[in-house]
Amino acid sequence: MRRPRNLSDEERALWDRVAERAVPLEPKAAAAEPKPIKPKPNPRDIGHTPLPNFKVGQNANAHRPHDILPSVTERLNRASVHMDHKSFGKMRRGKLVPEARIDLHGMTMNEAHPELVAFILGSHAVGRRLVLVITGKGKDRDDGGPIPTRQGVLRHQVPQWLALPPLNYAILQVTPAHLKHGGHGAYYVYLRRSR
Repeated sequence: MRRPRNLSDEERALWDRVAERAVPLEPKAAAAEPKPIKPKPNPRDIGHTPLPNFKVGQNANAHRPHDILPSVTERLNRASVHMDHKSFGKMRRGKLVPEARIDLHGMTMNEAHPELVAFILGSHAVGRRLVLVITGKGKDRDDGGPIPTRQGVLRHQVPQWLALPPLNYAILQVTPAHLKHGGHGAYYVYLRRSR
């Protein structure tokens, strides 16, 4: 480690002359005095002011939904279209008739998942293009607690199953069904052409 070098008398005199002639870049900043530091108040010296009367949660919006995830319908409606736009429009308006349907209404998730897989893969194997998956709208079981309970377990789970292997390889498009085919309690599943 190097030892610091001290200035000689000659160097010190030269530096003092340079410093006298120097003009600050910002005269206001150089002329400003440092702000005095306020001493911290002693907690014992502070007078206690009473808090105003309030109820816990009085400003909370009780009617605001606490689910920040968009609904399944919103997510499916925002999804990009992977099929022919003309056929997609007809399908959404209920003009295309599903070639087959499966009703999962009333089943548990353990019962519904294998049934759905077999139905979709079987429909794809025989060359069907449009099938209808009925989930039902579900019962409202939310008790208003801190953790929300979704209405319609299958209604929310089926689109996730359809987006995962092995089903996603057979599917081209999923969208909520038209009212005449079940509305929010059913989904149109448009299948890829079997090779």
